Amino acid sequence: MATTGIKLDENTQKRLKALAAKRDRSPHWLMRAAIESYLEREEQYEREKSEDMERWEQYQLTGKVLDHETARLWLDSLAKGKHKPWQQ
Repeated sequence: MATTGIKLDENTQKRLKALAAKRDRSPHWLMRAAIESYLEREEQYEREKSEDMERWEQYQLTGKVLDHETARLWLDSLAKGKHKPWQQ
């Protein structure tokens, strides 16, 4: 494991220590958890953005679009808890 330093303003550091005490965790633990959560969220965003760009490029090449009825049926299945991977 590598050590990385981070500079925090006084108010943020106080807030971090206060929350750590309330949660019975160390400030270090909270920072690691926050960074991990942030990375997971941002990596998911980048994956979705990449998928969106691939779909956009495919649309530009083929002109194919999804009709309303097909989308509605798929969304209805999701709402009923019958999640299926998207298929065109």
